[in-house]
Amino acid sequence: MTEVAFHFNAPDKLGYACRLLRKAYGTGAQVVVTGEPEVLRELDVNLWTFGSLEFVPHCLGTERDERVQARTPIVLSGLPRSSPHQQVLVNLGHEVPEGFERFERLIEVVTNDGADRQQARARWKHYADRGYAIVRHDLAEQR
Repeated sequence: MTEVAFHFNAPDKLGYACRLLRKAYGTGAQVVVTGEPEVLRELDVNLWTFGSLEFVPHCLGTERDERVQARTPIVLSGLPRSSPHQQVLVNLGHEVPEGFERFERLIEVVTNDGADRQQARARWKHYADRGYAIVRHDLAEQR
């Protein structure tokens, strides 16, 4: 069963996602990031400019060559179900990601914005109602 973790109180969702993906890449994890198309495009740009001395290899899920996606450790995709990776799914979106249950881990990134928190509560309830154990990480406590 998928391990579900909520990372609450991210001051900047995309900035936090960049740090999270850098760490995941460092451990050798294969990650799919999902969310709205405009968020994924912005994350793509941020990953290219995140650190001047660091490179976080990634590709967009729209890459037509499936071999590129399979060989790239981080795939940004609005359709995580079609990704070749099944290890970690990071959700930057507002909905329960379709096909999340095929991943070993799901990480939900939530800001302190009221609307974002409300939508996160609905996703939490969705996972809890289906018997998923949920881990809560309060990022405000880690600062």
